[in-house]
Amino acid sequence: MIETVNSTSTGGALEPEDEAAEALAAVEAQMSVLGQRIRAVTREAALKIDPALPPFGLKVLRLLSRNGPTHASAVADQLDVDRSIISRQAKQLEELGLLEFRTDENDGRARFLALTPRATERMAEVGWGDRTPLFRTLASWSTEDLRQFARYIERLNEPLEG
Repeated sequence: MIETVNSTSTGGALEPEDEAAEALAAVEAQMSVLGQRIRAVTREAALKIDPALPPFGLKVLRLLSRNGPTHASAVADQLDVDRSIISRQAKQLEELGLLEFRTDENDGRARFLALTPRATERMAEVGWGDRTPLFRTLASWSTEDLRQFARYIERLNEPLEG
């Protein structure tokens, strides 16, 4: 880490405000690197499922894989995007044979987005878990380090949620 020296009369030591600013800059830089790595892994996984699958489409597929058939509006809410984006993405995923529309038995006008058997198969082949570099790195950490990291991420996400 590069340390800057404050020119005040502290004898070369950083002022507490400067230390905090430096620490915040380091966190921001590392979060940026982590974001870049996650985007790269997502792009790679999307390409393995289908060369025409955009990374955002993979997010939709992962959400449906976790939650099962879901209304488009709920997908939009969970991914924090406009419903029109989900509509366009769903159409593209349907054209790729990765998504199908199912009629809601309780409301014939409403439709669920659901994975096709092809999508389920391709996602299982690509896998997530221990096949991703991030997972392999995290798997080498102690349980306590993982729990602490999860708590930090949770704290970071709290103010962003509302």
